[in-house]
Amino acid sequence: MSLLLLISVVTVSACVFVAVLMLKNPPPPLSGLSAVLAVLCGFSATAVYCYGWLSVAMGGPFPELCEDVNSSGARLAGLKQEYWPLRNACIYSDGSTVEYVSMSVSLFVGILAGLAVMLVGAAVFLRRRARKLPEATSRPPNSGAAH
Repeated sequence: MSLLLLISVVTVSACVFVAVLMLKNPPPPLSGLSAVLAVLCGFSATAVYCYGWLSVAMGGPFPELCEDVNSSGARLAGLKQEYWPLRNACIYSDGSTVEYVSMSVSLFVGILAGLAVMLVGAAVFLRRRARKLPEATSRPPNSGAAH
C-alpha cells in the first residue's frame, strides 16, 4: 500500500505538470486534457485512499485516543477498524462510537473516483468526435451550391 501511495503521489505530480504545460500551449486538445485530468483525479483518489488505509492499518494515534470511559460513563467495549469505508472507531458499552478517520475521506475518494470516470467518458467522446469532424469538413465548402 505504501508503494501504491508513492506511485500515486508521483503520478499526480506528473499529471499536474502535464496539465500546466498543456494549458500554457493553447489550444490544448480537449480530449487529451480530459484524459490527463481523469488520470489526475483517479490517482488523487488512490493516494487519499492509500493514506487513509495506512492510517487505519498502522493505527496512527488510534487506539491511544480511545478513553477507557467516555463522557457518559460507559466503559470501552472494543475497537473496530474497517478499510472501506476507512474508519477507526472506539466502541463503548452504551453503544456509542467515536470515529477517528472521518467519512469525509471516503466521500472525498468517492467523488474523485466518480469525477475520474466522468472525465474518461468525456475524453473518449471528445476523441471520437474529433476523429469524425475532419471527415465531415473535408468536402469543398461550395461543392453543391448554385450561384
